[in-house]
Amino acid sequence: MGRSGIGRVAVWAVVAVGSAALAGCDRKPEAAAPEARPVRTVTTAIRPAGDTVSLSGHVEAQNEASYSFRIGGRIIERLVNVGDTVKPGQVLARLDPQNETNALRSAEAALAAAEAQLSQTSNAYDRQRALLERGFTPRAQYELAEQAFRTARSRVDDAQAQLKIAQDRLGFTELKADAAGTVTARRAEPGEVVQPGQSVLQVARQNGRDAVFDVPAALLSALPGDPLIQVSLTGDAAVTAVGRVREVAPQADPVTRTFQVRVGLSDPPEAMRLGTTVTGRVQLDTGPVIELPASALTRVKDQPAVWVVDPASKTVSLRNIQVLRFTPASVTVAEGLKPSEVVVTAGVQALHPGQKVRLLGADL
Repeated sequence: MGRSGIGRVAVWAVVAVGSAALAGCDRKPEAAAPEARPVRTVTTAIRPAGDTVSLSGHVEAQNEASYSFRIGGRIIERLVNVGDTVKPGQVLARLDPQNETNALRSAEAALAAAEAQLSQTSNAYDRQRALLERGFTPRAQYELAEQAFRTARSRVDDAQAQLKIAQDRLGFTELKADAAGTVTARRAEPGEVVQPGQSVLQVARQNGRDAVFDVPAALLSALPGDPLIQVSLTGDAAVTAVGRVREVAPQADPVTRTFQVRVGLSDPPEAMRLGTTVTGRVQLDTGPVIELPASALTRVKDQPAVWVVDPASKTVSLRNIQVLRFTPASVTVAEGLKPSEVVVTAGVQALHPGQKVRLLGADL
């Protein structure tokens, strides 16, 4: 082959190499598959009901009475202080009795005068009746004597009623306890002028004690019909008592949105004094539930939700759930999940729907 042939071969070789290179430049590289995000998960399981919930509260009297005078006047004596134990019939305080004593004397005098008048008219009536029977007096005179007698008898009845009122008012100057109890507050001091019905003393009666708790609405709905509450002193768990729900407030507190629940204690120990802090424990009847770590919870459109992993495609999707109650470490799910579903518990903030994930392990 001559030089001209060799040159043509070299040119064709250069052209072929260049074409191959250009063809390689025209092909786009294949996109790399997105890397699966590592997450931690838990497999859901039905847990039987029977959680024990604890709440803090305090002891109050089951019945507490506010004592006040039935008449107005100036207090001259208060015989008890806060913390004193009172007995039925014991005098707690006294008003100045001078006015009522004078009124009683006036009523006694009025009754004596009325009885004297009745005696006089009664004798006159008897005489007129005897004379009328023998025809020695006109009927008009007899009727006047009869009318005077009946008027005098009515005045005696009125005087007796006024005397009873005066005696009662004198008795009202003494404030007496109607049941055994303990004084919890005093609201008036000697020397003060009080009005009828104005509270003077607060007495907690000794016929029962309540443990009072502020209960959230969600927990209240989970309580069984007639739960047995175990109550113990917060400072000494060995001091215990049992009780049952006696009263539930019909309206929630406007600030805390909790309901006040009063638990009547059966034979509370002496150490459970009024005002002491106690802890109440109750077994909930919630039915079968699913419990998740608190880290699994997120929100979608202001509703609680979790990321659920599809075991076949290893992708995640959001699902709304209904939460029964929260604790710092866990969330109890009432609806929205089934047993044996895989739920993401760590890394929920960095996920998006349809994203592939790689399971690192399960939280137990």
